[in-house]
Amino acid sequence: MEHFVAAAVQMASGPDRAANVTRAAALVREAAARGASLVVLPEVFAWRGSRVEDETHAEPLPGPTSEAMGALARETGVYLCAGSFLETVAGERRAYNTSCVFDPTGRLLAHYRKVHLFDVDLAGGISVRESDSRAPGTEVVTVATELGTLGLSICYDLRFPELYRTLATRGAEILLVPSAFTFLTGTAHYEILCRARAIENQCYVIAPDQAGTSPHGFADYGESMIIDPWGRVLARAGEGEAVITAAVDRGYLARVRRDLPSLANRRLPC
Repeated sequence: MEHFVAAAVQMASGPDRAANVTRAAALVREAAARGASLVVLPEVFAWRGSRVEDETHAEPLPGPTSEAMGALARETGVYLCAGSFLETVAGERRAYNTSCVFDPTGRLLAHYRKVHLFDVDLAGGISVRESDSRAPGTEVVTVATELGTLGLSICYDLRFPELYRTLATRGAEILLVPSAFTFLTGTAHYEILCRARAIENQCYVIAPDQAGTSPHGFADYGESMIIDPWGRVLARAGEGEAVITAAVDRGYLARVRRDLPSLANRRLPC
């Protein structure tokens, strides 16, 4: 499909899984009603709680959340990236932070496990160790759809350009970045990182963010955005829940790559 509308859903998820899934469904329906063919939810949209509870709230794939999202994609007739949720695997102690993509029939096309884990000590007492309760993924994932080839990633991955260059060399045209950026890091870096990934890989970037308060007590950034291959911000949310939409034009993407063939002119390996 040469032209379509994409949507990024900004949420303020909390520890009530049922309420989060219900709210996500309402926002996806809103996006579909506004003409979206591709809808992307934020990171950990289904449950956000203390990391010590990760193991308790992780679920298998397939499982209740993935089945609900598949049914929602089928109901609304959209390609749905179910942001991410915690996936448990038999025999493994730590959960994976996993993103799933469903087609309009509700079929699971692909899943991606977050590769880069947020282990940081920041100013203002922001100390996070995702690796205490979450395991890193190891696979780079693209998925071919009638809308174009999607490249999957999650939040902190955004700081690792080699992942996105690998996605681009594998054919990605639209980079999905469901996130839960902190206000501190988001204010300084979120737009810059999203636009850089779009420009250097000549891809659309769809980056829905959380916009509430993290389980650690610090504020999320919000400011979800959709960016074109030239680095222009086509749509941007503010604070609080929101659905933003923008037109995706794959013909325009092809022209950008033709007129400024930086991907073709590379001299060094990825």
